[in-house]
Amino acid sequence: MPPAMPAAPELSSPPPVSPALNAPVATVRWTRRLAVGSVLGLIVLGLAWELWLAPLRPGGSWWVLKVLPLTLPLSGLLRHRMYTYRWLSLLVWLYFTEGVVRATSEQGLSAWLAGIEVLLCLLLFVACAAHVRQRLKAAGKEAVAADAARHAEEATSPARTQP
Repeated sequence: MPPAMPAAPELSSPPPVSPALNAPVATVRWTRRLAVGSVLGLIVLGLAWELWLAPLRPGGSWWVLKVLPLTLPLSGLLRHRMYTYRWLSLLVWLYFTEGVVRATSEQGLSAWLAGIEVLLCLLLFVACAAHVRQRLKAAGKEAVAADAARHAEEATSPARTQP
């Protein structure tokens, strides 16, 4: 009788991850989706508002161009670039301010659209802030300390002169 063939190795599944370790990953994924959804919502709202729903002038207005800066961060959000989340959390306050001003100074549909803009801006800011916080938390205290030390060293080192 021929010798028995060894059993084929089974494909093993990855070791189970504790819920405590999986929570930051899920939160980062959720905040990313919320940020992308909020930006897309602001773009769609801005286009619809200024072209069809309640434009400043009949037939649409040049204010529709206000959505162009919102298209820039989409690539960085989809590529998980932390810097994009940081500067977007500052940019969103311009749209928030516009929404508050128009919600309090206009009437009818335009005031309601401005209220939706304010809500989307708040969602976007919370998503960006939570995303950055969770990613820094996940990076660990050692990585943050190393980054701070590197920045402190760069700040104290003499400027390099170019020949």
